[in-house]
Order: sequence, then C-alpha cells, then structure tokens
Amino acid sequence: MDERVKILALIGGGAILGSAATLALSNLLSKSIGKGHISEAVKSNGLPGSKYNGMATPNPLTDEVISEQLTRNIQFFGLEAQQKVTASYVVVIGLGGVGSHAASMLLRSGVGRLLLVDFDQVSVSSLNRHAVATRKDVGISKALCLKKHFLSIFPECHIDAKVMLYDSSSEEEILSGHPDFVLDCIDNIDTKVALLAACVRRGLKVLSATGAGARADPTRIRVADLRESTNDPLSRSVRHRLRKDHGIDGGIPVVFSLEKPKAKLLPFKGPSGEEENPSDYQIVPGFRVRIIPVLGTIPAIFGQVMASYVATQLAGLQVQMEPVVNFDTDHYKILHQRLIEHEELIYGTSMQVEVDVEEVMYIAKELWHGRSARDLSIKDVGRAMWRSVNELMLVRWDNTKPASVSNLILLRFKEADEHESRSLEDIKEEEPEFFVRVTTVLKRAELEFGF
Repeated sequence: MDERVKILALIGGGAILGSAATLALSNLLSKSIGKGHISEAVKSNGLPGSKYNGMATPNPLTDEVISEQLTRNIQFFGLEAQQKVTASYVVVIGLGGVGSHAASMLLRSGVGRLLLVDFDQVSVSSLNRHAVATRKDVGISKALCLKKHFLSIFPECHIDAKVMLYDSSSEEEILSGHPDFVLDCIDNIDTKVALLAACVRRGLKVLSATGAGARADPTRIRVADLRESTNDPLSRSVRHRLRKDHGIDGGIPVVFSLEKPKAKLLPFKGPSGEEENPSDYQIVPGFRVRIIPVLGTIPAIFGQVMASYVATQLAGLQVQMEPVVNFDTDHYKILHQRLIEHEELIYGTSMQVEVDVEEVMYIAKELWHGRSARDLSIKDVGRAMWRSVNELMLVRWDNTKPASVSNLILLRFKEADEHESRSLEDIKEEEPEFFVRVTTVLKRAELEFGF
C-alpha cells in the first residue's frame, strides 16, 4: 500500500511540474518570442503577414498560442523559414487515405491557407485509413469533414472546402489564386492527368501521389521524378498519357513505392452477389468502382511523406532525397531479347514469352538479385551484380509452361544448357534443396502478381 502511495505521489508531482514548465514556457514565449523576437524578425524581414485573396492578415506567429503550438517547427526551421510556411497557400485535391494525412500534417505544420477538394463522401470502409474521420462523419463530404476537424486543431488557418470533382470546368476555380503548392492525391487516371497537365501549363508546383494500395513495405516509398517511378501501374499509365496527350516527359515529382503490388482489383459484385459490369454502377464516369485492397498504414505514410516534402520546400530547407537505384535499362532489354531469341531457338516461336522489359527487371532484380539462381550468396546487390551480365540469361523453370514471371529463372549460359537437358523430376530427386529454393522464389512471384 505504501509503495502504491509513493507511485501516485510521484505521478502527481510529475504532472504538476509538467504544468508549471508549460506555463513558464508560455510566459517566456509571450515576452521574448511573441512580443519581441518574432515581431522584430517579421518587421526586419518585411513579412507583415500572408495574403489571402488580396487581403493582408496579421502575422499569426505573433499570437502567443500559435507560437507555442508551432514552437517545435520554429526551432527546427528557424523563424524566418516558418514564417514562409505560415504565409503559404496549398491546394490538396483528393482527400482519402493519402490526401487526408497530407492535409492534416500541413495544417499541423502551420500552413496558413488550405483549399481542400473532393467530391466524395466518408464511408465506413474508409475509416481504416482516413486521418481524422470518425463513424459520426460517415455520409458527409470528405472536404467538409476535414474542415470541421481542422478548425479544432488550428482554427487560425484559412480553410476552404470545395465538394466538387476536378475537371476542365472547375480548373480555374480550384487552381486560381496562385497556390504555392498543389498536392495531387487523386486515384483516377483521367482526372490525374488533366490536373498535372494544368499545373505544368500554369507553372504551379505540384507533387503527385501514385498507387498506395495493395502494398505493405513502408521502407520502399520514395520521392522522385515521374520518369523514375517503377513497379506502379498508375504512374506508368499517367506517364504514357502525359507524354502522348500533352507532350510532358517528366519534371513532376511523385511519391511512389518500389514495391510490387501484392494484390489486384477485386471482382465487382452487384446487389445479387453475382459478378457484374462495374461501369454500370459508376456515379461519375471514368471512376473505378472495383475495390483495391489497402493496408491503411501505407496511404497514411504516403501522405506524411507528401506533407514533409512540401513543408520543407515551402520553408526553403534543402533535403536530399534518397536516389532511386535504377540500373541501365539496356541490361534488362538485353536479357529480354536473349529470352526471345532462346525461345525461338528451342521452341520455334516466342509467342509464349509473357513478360515485358519492366517485368524482366522485376525478375532479375527482385527475384534473383542479378545473380544465377544457382548462386547461394546474394549479398552483393548493386552495380557489381551486373559484372557478369554477359554470362546470364532467362530460361523457363518448367518447360511445359509459358515463359511468365513465375516460371523464369536466371542462369549462366552453361547452366541454362544443362537445365534444358533435364526434367524437373530429375532436379527434384537429385538436388532437392535447389528445387525447394527455386520453387519458393517463383511462388513468391506468383503471389505478388496474383496468378
């Protein structure tokens, strides 16, 4: 009993000391930062405040509560840089799992003006990944939901919420006003391409999110130019459309994952429970109805990455993003061409080659790490992995099945010749460990590609 009293006393004492420290810091801020350093710095830097629709607003950093709320940011960026963030105007389009988290952290980072745009409503199934929505918010628009919650977090932020779909007719209403940054968190290809093209045409800074669904590895999320994004069907389609329809061949930063999607769109079932045509149920033409399985943490991290990128850009802080290690595509083209020639030589046709260069990249890099399937060591992954590229080729594991992602192994020329002369039953009987190792790797490819 005495021990319990001591513990409770310690907890109570800690709480009192914490409260006292907070009050002391608040008084210090109001005297030195709120009234002195901040206001003087703002005056000396000629930053009287941000401008919203042509109207000057008082600098919010002179407010005691706001300066306390953003203390950690001020300490991290410095006062002048945080002032730039607070004077900024950011547009976020698409307020689902990615966009809601991006907008939420931009708000908490002190961005002074936000425009939130989405035509959709909060659903029960979206609660696994939305930043702030609760069950009470189900059925209301995502834009208004965010605005409601945001006003209780940072009420001094100037927040506009528009319940609308971005298209050519709404472009002017959404993109006017000279935003400092536009965040594209849309998952529809047509709308995404139109928005990115408009931002490029208007000279607006834009950051785009690619596919966050069906992935689970947060360590593979990167920020790079659209031209460098790989293993993402959405960015591949957007890249093609931008180049074909608008002559845009890059120059747009994107957040994407190097991870191959682990699942595909689920089949669409109507009220009867039978599979039906998804387009028959579209509320908005061109928007998908079928469901992509989503682990809620990944779109949330996508959004956090977007917010961090934009906040540092607004503050003028130079952050060197980790480079995307893409080896010369000529290596993969060579392997692909060798496969075609080998198929024609052995089988008389290449019609059963079911992989393209990008899938060859996945097979060589992700499955076999640029080494022969017979090499036990895979520790050297990097440019050294291509030192023996002239000795490697892709061959079928099971010659009775097509040359697909889940049926191709990387071997040296001599090993390939030997492999072609043996049956799988022979390999299974004579080299059981090798057989199990290869089939395990190919099973992984089968699962990741949804075969």
